[in-house]
Amino acid sequence: MLIRYKKAYEKIAMGLLSFMPNEKDLKKLQQTMKNYESEDNWQLFLWKEEDITGLIGVLLSDEKAEVQHISVNPSHRYEGIGKNMLKSVMRIYQDKDVVPTEHTAAFFDKCDMEY
Repeated sequence: MLIRYKKAYEKIAMGLLSFMPNEKDLKKLQQTMKNYESEDNWQLFLWKEEDITGLIGVLLSDEKAEVQHISVNPSHRYEGIGKNMLKSVMRIYQDKDVVPTEHTAAFFDKCDMEY
């Protein structure tokens, strides 16, 4: 189930975000978290079953929802969590075009998601 990010989940969110290749640098990671916490058009969601196992971050504009970050805990990969997160975001933002960035496009392709 997709849940909205809350400050209480900061450490787990930072841990999941750090798996993204472009978020390895601590200062970059901290800035990204600050953007998700303070900017209204930056939306961060966590995937929670028993534990939080995934994260998806979206940058909103008038017509589109751009998936900037998508990450799944390595011990829970290949279980369909990433694809389920994408489908959930597409339902939440069904009035927008859900599109990838250059960093998430390969995952969209792997999931056969059209954009």
